[in-house]
Amino acid sequence: MNRSEEFFEAIDKISKIPVPENVTARARLSLLDYLAVTCAGTSFQREKLSKYFSFAMPESGEFKVIGTGKNLALKEAVFLNGLNAHALDFDDGTNSGIIHLGSPIFSLLIPLAQRYGIKTDDMLRAAIIGYEASYTMAVSIQPGHKALGYHATGTCGTLGAVLAACYMLGVGDEERFQAFSTACVSAGGMLKVLDDGSELKPYNVAKTSLLALTSLQLAKAGFKAHPDPLGGRGFFKMMTGKEDVELKPVLLNGTYAIMKSYTKPYASCRYTHPAVEAAIHLRNTVNVSDINEIDIKTYDLAVFGHDHTDIAGSYSAKMSIPYATAAAFIYGKAGLQEFEEEVLKKEDIANLTRKIKVSADSDLSAAFPGLQTAVVTVKTADGEYTDRVDFPKGEPENPLTNEEFRERFDGLMEYAGVNAERRSEVFDTVYKTGSKVSDLVKIL
Repeated sequence: MNRSEEFFEAIDKISKIPVPENVTARARLSLLDYLAVTCAGTSFQREKLSKYFSFAMPESGEFKVIGTGKNLALKEAVFLNGLNAHALDFDDGTNSGIIHLGSPIFSLLIPLAQRYGIKTDDMLRAAIIGYEASYTMAVSIQPGHKALGYHATGTCGTLGAVLAACYMLGVGDEERFQAFSTACVSAGGMLKVLDDGSELKPYNVAKTSLLALTSLQLAKAGFKAHPDPLGGRGFFKMMTGKEDVELKPVLLNGTYAIMKSYTKPYASCRYTHPAVEAAIHLRNTVNVSDINEIDIKTYDLAVFGHDHTDIAGSYSAKMSIPYATAAAFIYGKAGLQEFEEEVLKKEDIANLTRKIKVSADSDLSAAFPGLQTAVVTVKTADGEYTDRVDFPKGEPENPLTNEEFRERFDGLMEYAGVNAERRSEVFDTVYKTGSKVSDLVKIL
C-alpha cells in the first residue's frame, strides 16, 4: 500500500462509523460560525466586491453567494464564498495544524448541497470528514510546511474540501481517489500574502474551494491522476522538501479534528489572541496613560510576520500582535470595529502600538502547540505587571459558552446588516430536523 492509499483508506474508515452526537453538535456550531463570518466578510469588502462584479461581469445562475443576495454560476459562488469567508480572518481553525478548516470546506459544500438537494445533517457529516482530512494532512507536515512559506489552508485545505464534497455526493471509490489525486496536483497557497499590507490572504481560501471543485469535476469527467500523489516527488516532497513524512493517524489523540478547532472571539490572527486576552486582563490594573513599554514573550511561530508596529491597513493590523494588543488595552476588546481604517489612524493606538515589542521564548516555543502562550509584561514608572495566557478564549480547552457564541453570531450578522428575525431563522434552521441546505441558503 502506497502513502496515498494509506491516507485514503484511513479517511474512508472514518466515513463508515457513526458520528458521536457531541461531534455533530460541534459541526452545527462550525456551520453557524461559517455563515456569520462569511456574511460579515461580505459586508467588510463590499466596495471591492462591487468593483469585482463590475469588471468580471460574473454569469448569473442558481447558486446563492452568501451575504450578497446574488445568484451566480456554480464556480463563481464557490470562489466568492471562499473569498468572503476568510476576509476578516475570523474563521475557525487549529493551532496544531496551523490551518483554517471550515472556510474552504463549507464554501464548496453549500453550493453543491444546494444543487443536489442535500440535507443539512448530511452536509455536516461530510464536513466532519473533510475537517479530518485537512487536519490530518496539515498536522503531518507542520511546522516545516509553514517554515517553507506555505499556507496550509490553501494546500491541505484543498484535499479536505474535495474529499468532503465526494462523501457528501456519494462519489464512488475510484472517482473519489482520482478527485483526491487531482487535488494534490492543484494544491497551493503562499504565506507571503500576510506581509507588507497585502490583502490577498482570503484569495487562498477562494482558490482552494474552487480548485477542489475543479478536481472533482475532472474526476467525474474520467481524467486519471497519479496512483500515489503523496509519495515520491509528489505532495509530501513538494510541501516539506522530504519524502519520509510521518503520516499522523486520523482521530489524533482520540478526538475528531472538528473538536480540536477554535472559534475566534477576537477579529485578528489567532497568533495575536493570547496577548490580546492578557491585555484585557491587565487593563483592569494598569492605566493606558501610565504605560512606558510592553514586552510580549510568545512561541517562535507566532513572531515572524506578526511583530510589526508599522500598520499599513486593516489586514496588516489583523496580523500584528502589537496592534491587536494595543487595541485590547485601549478598548477592552478586539472586535471588528477595532480594526476599521478610521481606528487605525488614531494617535493613541498608534503610539501604544509602537511601545510594544514581541519576541520568541525558547520554553514557550517548545511547549507549542500543546500550549499557545503569551506572557505580557507592562512596564510603568511605578513597576511591572505581568499576565500569562496559555489557552485563549475559543480554544477547545477554553471554549465560548453558548451565550458567548450566540452573542458573537448575532454581532457578526448585525455587522452584515442581517436583522434579528432573519438571523434567528438561520440559527433555528441549522438545528431543524430534516432541513435542507437550500432552506438555509434562501434566508441568506
